[in-house]
Amino acid sequence: MLVTLVDDSIPYNGMTPAYQPLGGAEKAFASLPAALARAGHVVRVINRTPNAMGYENVSWLEWEGRRPPITEVLIAFRKPQLLEFVRATRARILWLTGPAGYLDKPQVTDMLQRTEARLVFLGRTHQESYTGSGESSLRNISPGVREEYREADEMEPSDPPTAIVTTHPRHGLDWLLDIWTSRIHPKVPAAELHIFSAAFKKADAGETLPDDLNEIYRKAIAAEQSGIVIKAPAGDRDMSQSYRRARVHLYPGSDKEMYCSTLAESQAVGVPAVARPMGAVKERVIGDKSAFLTDSDGDFADHAIRMLSDEEEFKSASIVARRHGRSRSWDTTASEFETIFR
Repeated sequence: MLVTLVDDSIPYNGMTPAYQPLGGAEKAFASLPAALARAGHVVRVINRTPNAMGYENVSWLEWEGRRPPITEVLIAFRKPQLLEFVRATRARILWLTGPAGYLDKPQVTDMLQRTEARLVFLGRTHQESYTGSGESSLRNISPGVREEYREADEMEPSDPPTAIVTTHPRHGLDWLLDIWTSRIHPKVPAAELHIFSAAFKKADAGETLPDDLNEIYRKAIAAEQSGIVIKAPAGDRDMSQSYRRARVHLYPGSDKEMYCSTLAESQAVGVPAVARPMGAVKERVIGDKSAFLTDSDGDFADHAIRMLSDEEEFKSASIVARRHGRSRSWDTTASEFETIFR
């Protein structure tokens, strides 16, 4: 089948995730086309790719180019208005990544009905954010995990022991810094907490942050003596190596997170997690086996301390995380998309 995927957000293409940091949603959009091509479809992507190119049997076309008149399948990314990007098609799919409350607006509801679009959510938690009707047109399809993580070499935890945090600073980093400095680091004084944040690295370079982010940034800088290290996010090839050297992924979480992509990726490498059970966290880990989920400050700290200091506990959780995280490829995700339009 001829499958066309459309996204009008930011510049990237199928090569980008391997070499440059990219948001989880955009990375998902960059990963599905090649998997559909491997399944035998003719696949083209129309987005803001810096250059038109062919990659992994997928045609990446520039946004300003000629709009195709037909396709057999149209996958519109996030924005309902993209459902009418191609006039003639037999199947229209709206692939959603964030909370779905905006779909309840009358003009959006009308468009969904007019185009007979099928809605694809990232999982059960994500679908629960949608209050509309039409159960037969809804599907939950979990994203796959990229091969850089699924095929990573065995774990080689660093010395000193390292914890990582990858979520946006607004998603609980202020809370986590308090837990780290008051409860975790005093018990494991050699440990480091590596904060992967593009915003904080920009602040390191002198850029001005919004007031709320700047306050958290200053708090992190003030805690450098407690093992806080600010790191720049990287492409998948380098991030998978950073994960291999970590002993635990600390994930404060947010109710707005419908994907938790970096949690899925670190699990595939073999990094145990300690997380608050918020958003879609429960769908990316195996509770009490590959990760420890708790709302309690004390329990969160205790689990983190064990992962940082107890070799047997770490290895046990790491083995489960690695096995669980590698169980879902993008080929599996593509095959589930196929069931919608075949």
